[in-house]
This record gives sequence, structure tokens and C-alpha cells, in this order.
Amino acid sequence: MRGFRELLSVGLCCLSSLAFATEQRPPNVLFILADDLGINDLSCYGRKDQATPRLDRLAAEGMRFTSAYCAQPICSPSRAAIMSGLAPARLHITTFLPGRGDAPSQKLLHPKINQQLALEHITLSEHLKSAGYATACIGKWHLGGAGFGPKEQGFDVVHAGKPNTSPTADEGGKGEYDLTGHAIDFIRANKDKPFFLYLPHNNPHIPLAAKPELIAKFNESFNPTFAAVVNTLDDSVGRLLDALDELKLHDNTLVIFTSDNGGVHLPELKEDAPTHNTPFRAGKGYLYEGGLRIPLIVRLPKVVPAGRVIDAPVINTDWLPTILDFCSVPFDASKSDGASLAPLLKGGSLAARPLLWHFPHYNNQGGRPAGAIRIGTWKLIEHYEDRRSELFNLATDRAEEHDLSAKDPKRVAVMEAELAAWQASVGAQSNSPNPDFDPAWHKRLYQDFDSSRLKPDGTAAAMREKLASWRAGMDAVVAKPKK
Repeated sequence: MRGFRELLSVGLCCLSSLAFATEQRPPNVLFILADDLGINDLSCYGRKDQATPRLDRLAAEGMRFTSAYCAQPICSPSRAAIMSGLAPARLHITTFLPGRGDAPSQKLLHPKINQQLALEHITLSEHLKSAGYATACIGKWHLGGAGFGPKEQGFDVVHAGKPNTSPTADEGGKGEYDLTGHAIDFIRANKDKPFFLYLPHNNPHIPLAAKPELIAKFNESFNPTFAAVVNTLDDSVGRLLDALDELKLHDNTLVIFTSDNGGVHLPELKEDAPTHNTPFRAGKGYLYEGGLRIPLIVRLPKVVPAGRVIDAPVINTDWLPTILDFCSVPFDASKSDGASLAPLLKGGSLAARPLLWHFPHYNNQGGRPAGAIRIGTWKLIEHYEDRRSELFNLATDRAEEHDLSAKDPKRVAVMEAELAAWQASVGAQSNSPNPDFDPAWHKRLYQDFDSSRLKPDGTAAAMREKLASWRAGMDAVVAKPKK
């Protein structure tokens, strides 16, 4: 089956190349994905202690979204949704690969998830390659190992780079400039034909490292090292945009900048809390808004209206149908869980629809198994440990501090039913009871301290001592015994 698809891809590529020679060239696509960059991390979103001038300029030249959501508040499933246009619950990739282990602190067992994006799913890159696009994946994949990498999923050029580097005069702490250099080389090599460049950075994922002079520059920030890392990301994006200008590709390149999930608001490994997602609750690993909302900037001159701010809810499952729509690549919309954003991006509107999530996992940030649904301004979160639901009106309570479930039981029942029906329709996996559950561990890590309600202090360093015991417990409970 795969061999037939590859032969078909080659044939369509040849036909499409002939068509491009006689018709107007379709847009190039540059998709830049940050790693753990939160909704509150760019200065164009209101952050005062972190500088992102190039991304601010990109936002001024395009559309900036204030209610953009990830398909899952953690890396691998969110990336799988971008590549496939399918919900993580349908893919059975619902947490990071390989996932957090089962532990006595966890009341439920994790479902057994797929450890790779299956080859049967036709990816965005395969669709575009079949339509004659040159394709490249430069950066982090995190969707499977040998036999399930970018090469097998439709990318002509692959360069993973290094997730962590020693900052020098020519490099940052997350390999940003190496990836950017390879990305520019790919653009130069393919400037005369349509290309799809997927650039998933490792920045600003922990561990954090940046040039000492940059850390000193941001010494009054919440986390100076994190601010320096984000500033380095901003500079690397600027270099890439400058290359588009130099090669006269500015006007015909659809640029998308976003993140895989919300920012990390708690300490991990030996790091202080990298960031905070104020005014939104919690962060990566949670179905609260701080874990789900992500920055999103889109630019395509003369098509996407410049300087517009959009509050309409969108989700990164939408990118496969959206990009194929912009590139005039035929696609059966019924085979995606997303919707094309093309009408919205061209200045129109988007039909109202519910957004849904299924996250049956404990994670390293303190999150617990839950599902969520947003309908209009209303959002419901169902907690799988005790089947308790919380209801929030995001129009008046962005911070999700006021649970309205007791005041509006009819709305709760309707939203719970719609969430359950969707879960059944996509074949969502469920949890089972943990026979080794220890209530004392659970109380210590999830009840005595609710990490979803953590409010940031003035600096991350100021929070270090009060979070040290909780962090140590979260790590110790899943630690493998030494042999």
C-alpha cells in the first residue's frame, strides 16, 4: 500500500510541476513551531519582561489570534494533530512519547497509546509533496523512531539538529541557529518552486541555556534565562524572515508561527519555573486555558489582512485542511477532524463549532486525566478520577476561578453528553483503576498542593523553595529502582 502511494506521489508530482509552469504559482508554506511557548510569552501578547521584536513585527504584518488552541496540552499529540489533521484521541496518541509511567500516586492507569504516528495516515507533507511541493522537516519530530520518521512521512529533506547546544557567538542554547541555517539553505535551493518548510524548534523547552550577556540583559525578568531563550528564538525567526525578503519570496509565502502547547508554569528537572501564563490558569499538561491556549501569528501579504487581532477559537487540528485549501490541493474534508481557516484568514468568518479534548493521562506537571469541551464562551472540564465536572464562562472568567456547574446543571448535562458522544465517535481510550494506588501519595501530590492553582511570584527563583518538595515527590514516585 505504501509503495503504491509513493508511485502515485511521484506521478502527481510530475503532473503538478507541469501545471505550475503554466499557472500561477501557489504559495510557499513556512510553518514555525515553538516548543512549550505559552500564550503569555511574546511581547505582542502583552508580556512586558520579554522582548520579541521580530515576532511583534510579524504580528503587525499579519493576523494574531488570541483564542488559538492546541489539540492537546502536551507535545507529541499536538504535533500529530498538525501533521494528520486528526484528533489525538482518534490517533491514540494522547500524551508525549513514550509517556509518564504508572505510579502509586495515580488513581488510574494510563491507556496503552500508539508510540508513533501510523504510516496509514496521509500527512500534510505527503499531500503537499504529491502536489509538487519540495518538503523539509528541520528540527524536532517526536512522532516515532526508526521507520516512522519524517522521511517516511513525506519530507524530502530532514535535519533534526541538536535539542541542546552550548551557547556561543554563533549558536544559542537550543540549536536555534543551526536549524535556521539549514532552513535558509532549503529555501535558497527551492526558491524557484513551491516549498513546504516545517521548522519545529526545540526552543524554549527545558533545559534552558542562553548567552550570558542575554541572561544579564533580562535579569529583571520572571526567569532571565527563559527570557533570553525566547529572545534568541525571536532573533532566529527574524533571520528566516529576512531571507524570504532577500529572495523576494515575502509576498508569496504563507508564514505560520505557533506553539505545540502552553507554557510550563512549574519547575521541572533542575529548572525553576520557566514562565507563567497569566491571566490564564495552569500551563502545559492541563486542560485549563494556560495549557491549551497558544500564540498564533499568520501572514500572507495581500491575502491575510494585516494588523488584525482575532478572538475566534481555532485549534491546530485545523492546519492540514487550511494549508491544503490555501495551496489549492484537493482534499476530502470529511477525513479531517479540523476545519479550513481559509475564510477567516482571508477576512471572513468561521462557522461556530465545539472544540473538544480527551487527555486520559497524568503528566510531569501535575495534571490528571480529564476531558474538555468548549462551546461558545462556555467550557466544561470533566475529571476522570471522580467524574466531577467544572463549568466556566470564559467571557467573564478567563482565569477559570469560578466553577458554575452547581448553578447550571442543565448546561453541564448537555456538554457532558456531547463530550461523551464525541469520545465514542473517535474511539477514545479510557482509563482503568490502578491496583497499586496509594492514597497517601495522591494526597501529597494532588490534594495538599493543587498545581493548577499556582499563582506566580515576582520571579521564578522566589518560588523555588516552596515548590521543591512537591517537585521531588513528583519525580520520586515514578523513579525506577536502581539495580
